[in-house]
Amino acid sequence: MTSGETKIYLDPRNLSSENFVFISHAHSDHLVSKSSLKKLNLKKKIMCSQETIAIANIRGHVFDTFEDCHGNFKFIDTGHILGSRGLLIEDKILYTGDLSIRERAFISKPIIPKVETLIIESTFGKREYIFPPLNRVIHEVNSLISSMYDRGVPVILMGYSLGKAQILTSLFGSWKPLIVHDEILKFNQVYRKFGINLEEELPLTFAMEKGILNKKPWILIHPLVNSNHVIINMLKKKYGAITIGFSGWGVKKNYKYMMNLDHVFPFSDHCDFKELLEVVTKCKPNKIYTFHGFEVEFARELVNMGYDAEPAIHRNQYPIQKVKNSSKIELMDTYL
Repeated sequence: MTSGETKIYLDPRNLSSENFVFISHAHSDHLVSKSSLKKLNLKKKIMCSQETIAIANIRGHVFDTFEDCHGNFKFIDTGHILGSRGLLIEDKILYTGDLSIRERAFISKPIIPKVETLIIESTFGKREYIFPPLNRVIHEVNSLISSMYDRGVPVILMGYSLGKAQILTSLFGSWKPLIVHDEILKFNQVYRKFGINLEEELPLTFAMEKGILNKKPWILIHPLVNSNHVIINMLKKKYGAITIGFSGWGVKKNYKYMMNLDHVFPFSDHCDFKELLEVVTKCKPNKIYTFHGFEVEFARELVNMGYDAEPAIHRNQYPIQKVKNSSKIELMDTYL
């Protein structure tokens, strides 16, 4: 790297030198590894939201100093989880990170800018991944919970502990008593610090110690795991609880059986296939790079629609190079 260049790492796991780093959000697969943070002096080198900093600290990825933006870089809300951002460079190139344009509880639909180059996630970039309307999911889940409560049957709602679990807390927290896994409680508390109003809950360890689980029915929000997990298996056998899983992968019928769940609802914090196309249409890019998930399949779909698109697959690091005193921005080897 010459002195006339600035290289930006996009959601890297590991670093080998001190350049600018953009962290789109605080899911573990998007955070710089703890070992890299310890080895490298990253002061004033990290760009991310304050929410991402707070959540990352809880997860042991500690970095106190950061920049909200740098030079011609701007943050774009991506509607994925609390604090998730995309990176807009010189109003010409957009890196989405993980993305959802669907309104969900306290999360609003983000504004998508027009750009020349789009680097877009493709987690559900295949035609079969189309999610049902959220209002239908909410109605069906509430009906199912109501039916279980009438029979005195406890219900375990299962989703990723960061992001999905907070949406579930917001959507279904009116069912009482509301119990959440202790890990989820930590993230709920961070959400509250940033102004998200969530229903009051009881931590699972407290509910177990105080015998609250004996007073059926109840709602438990738990990280998404296979129902053969020792705790879930115990709750099902001892209290007769049923499990309801929430995942975009639930579009596939075998997902329910693979995860040993009683019920599954296709519900995601990512765009489905149609929503990914909507993002592309709004951006009107000249060039598209797809990454993560079905990047090859989604790039092929876009090419068939007339776009200049290609997958950016695991070409290691230095994803974006900005040449000083020039508006030229070049996508280089990718580590997304």
